[in-house]
Amino acid sequence: MDKVDFKRSLPSFRAKQGRFDVIEVPEMQYLVIDGHGDPNTSPDFTAAVTSLYPLAYGLKFFSKLELGRDYVVPPLEGLWWADDMATFTSARDKSAWYFTLVLLVRDWLDGGHFEGVVDTVRAKGSEPRLCEVRFETLREGPCVQTLHIGPFDDEGPVLQHMHADVIPDAGMTMTGKHHEIYLSDVRRTAPEKLRTILRQPVAPQGSAAARPASADRGGGPHSGSAV
Repeated sequence: MDKVDFKRSLPSFRAKQGRFDVIEVPEMQYLVIDGHGDPNTSPDFTAAVTSLYPLAYGLKFFSKLELGRDYVVPPLEGLWWADDMATFTSARDKSAWYFTLVLLVRDWLDGGHFEGVVDTVRAKGSEPRLCEVRFETLREGPCVQTLHIGPFDDEGPVLQHMHADVIPDAGMTMTGKHHEIYLSDVRRTAPEKLRTILRQPVAPQGSAAARPASADRGGGPHSGSAV
C-alpha cells in the first residue's frame, strides 16, 4: 500500500525562503480547535495540540484499515490573529494572540468518519479538549506565502516586509487570518533549522473581499503562527 505524503504532493505545502509567491489555495477540510494566548505558556495551546493528534492518527488508521488508503499525518498548521496585527511584527506580544490550530484531512474522509473516530478516541482516554475539536472546511483562495527558516521569534521582520511592502506593492490587501504551516518537528529540530511556511490570504485592493485581517475574532476557519 502506497503511503501519501501531502508535504510532497500538495503545492500549498511548497515555498522558498526569500521568495513571496501568490498561490491559489483550494478549499480543504481540517480538524480545527481554537484558543488564545502565548503558545509557549498558554494551557489552551498545549491542550489543543494534545487533543488534535489522537483524532488525526485515528483518522489515518481508519483510512488505512477500512478504506485501504494510507498517508503521513500532515504537519500542524495555525491561523493566528490579534486586535492589533503589530503584535506579530514589532511588539510580538504573544499574550494578545488568538489562534485556530488545524490539521489537514483528505477529501476521501468525511464528517461521518470523523464522528466515528471521536467516539473511539473518547472511549480510550480523556484528551482535555476533545469535545471542542471540529471538522470544518477552510476557504482561503489567493494567498501570499514564503518560507521562513529559523526560530519562530525571528519571523517578525519577514512578516513586516510581507504585510507592509510585498502585499501593498502587488496591489493587494490582507484578508482573513495569518496562516503558518510547521514543516519541522520542534522536538527534534534545532531552532535555527526550523522550517515554517508563512501565508497570508489576500484580495485586490478595493474589492468586496478586502477587509482587515484582524476584523473578525470568530472561532474557526470559516470566520479565520507565529510561535
